[in-house]
Amino acid sequence: MSPRSHPDPLPTERLAALADKVRADPTLVHARSEDSADTAPPRRFRLPALPRRGLLALGIAVACAVIGLGSWWQSPAAEPAPELALVSTSAPAADLVVNVIGEVAAPGLVTAPSGARVADAVRLAGGVKPGTDLHNLNLARKLTDGEQIAVGIPPPPAADAPQAPRSQPKLNLNTATVADLDALPGIGPVMAQRIVDHRTRKGPFTAVDQLRDVEGIGESKLAKLTDLVHT
Repeated sequence: MSPRSHPDPLPTERLAALADKVRADPTLVHARSEDSADTAPPRRFRLPALPRRGLLALGIAVACAVIGLGSWWQSPAAEPAPELALVSTSAPAADLVVNVIGEVAAPGLVTAPSGARVADAVRLAGGVKPGTDLHNLNLARKLTDGEQIAVGIPPPPAADAPQAPRSQPKLNLNTATVADLDALPGIGPVMAQRIVDHRTRKGPFTAVDQLRDVEGIGESKLAKLTDLVHT
């Protein structure tokens, strides 16, 4: 018996084609039996296949891991927040301007900080002159903007304070003219002329009560004139 002849080695073209198939489907493994003929189809072996659901879950897990790793790798490092400066919303108090008059070394306008007292304004005006009476001045009172402080003198009356009526000087019955007498309450031009004619005929008045002798002047009218005229 003739010994068994070995098959010829695979041609180069077949080896290249077989390599292409393996690269396209790596699960295929081509094997060739020693005693098989060249024309026998190669036997194929497949790797154990996972269930479809398992493959899907595995793919999703791998994709999530890759995405998370990429996001962590590309995310910038956290920077510390800048320190915020505290800003006060309250506006600073404005200075006060007051007018100091009277017995001070330098009377006039002075500027004092908010919350200052009368004593501060007096000090800014040069201080009190020696011998000045401060009995009526409250040095502890807080200042208000635009006020006037009188030191050692009576304070001037306020602009809106009612003015006291001035005392009208009494009118001399012996020297008053007709116009002067006409200005008295209850005396008209006719009555004023009668008073002048009376003192011309009978001489100067020696008492206010002598006005009763003038025609038209009674007790009620005389009572109104008593504090307004003299002789």
